[in-house]
Amino acid sequence: MKFCSVCGHTVTLKVPENDNLPRFVCEHCATIHYSNPKIVAGCLPVYQDTYVLLCKRAIEPRLGYWTLPAGFMENNESTEQAALRETAEEANAQVDIRKLYTLTSIVHVSQVQLIYLADLPKPEFDISSESSEVRLFHLDEIPWDQLAFQTIRNALRFYIEDLARGEFPLHCVDINTPPGVYTDPKN
Repeated sequence: MKFCSVCGHTVTLKVPENDNLPRFVCEHCATIHYSNPKIVAGCLPVYQDTYVLLCKRAIEPRLGYWTLPAGFMENNESTEQAALRETAEEANAQVDIRKLYTLTSIVHVSQVQLIYLADLPKPEFDISSESSEVRLFHLDEIPWDQLAFQTIRNALRFYIEDLARGEFPLHCVDINTPPGVYTDPKN
């Protein structure tokens, strides 16, 4: 950051009084510019308990890989509203949210991801500008080696394990993997 978004003057990186981290501070108007994690919200849409709806990414990152419908939360919406909006935008699907299912802190990219377990009442969905293909996969057909993100693998594996137990608890996960390094959550 070079300029203050409030007054346009240059900013300085320093630790403000009564703080413990460096922040961009405007010496002219005294605005402290905080950089906080971004929230990603989405759904794990389930049809008849044994099918999951996945989207093939038409955008970077991970173009051409499968993912759950999810994206960055907007201002003035709840996390649940964001998850529903992203599902409609990316998969042209309407779902009924059951509950918050996974909460993942992705430390190395300063993100928090919230995935809601959701029912897809009708198998109605379509491609979008962000998804080149949208498809229902039976749990036995999930393309594990073509999934875009570790968080998606985690959510799908949790779902399969929880379905077998008949219980769907909230799963909280911390991921602190350097960029470009993939680790299998089962290892």
